[in-house]
Amino acid sequence: MISLLVTVEVHPDRVDEFISYITEEAADARTKEPGCRRFEVSRSVDQANLFSLTEAYDDLAALEAHRLTPHFLLFRERASDGLILSKQAVCGEVIDS
Repeated sequence: MISLLVTVEVHPDRVDEFISYITEEAADARTKEPGCRRFEVSRSVDQANLFSLTEAYDDLAALEAHRLTPHFLLFRERASDGLILSKQAVCGEVIDS
């Protein structure tokens, strides 16, 4: 299994917009992608515009398939205009769960 941990800093004035987009993206990934085992969105309790995404996929092929879905491409398009200030991602092989 492959895990993807993403930390996203969102423009402070656009947090509600991001939440709308990312919850739609997460729901679509969980329900429309057989290779997606988890897509969880968390918000920092200390910084209202900081989010973490915890995702799990069957394998790298499922992760790559996720990145080609219409809902992922729509999210990328929506987020391409300054919505996201910074992003860090770590992709790893799950060795214990």
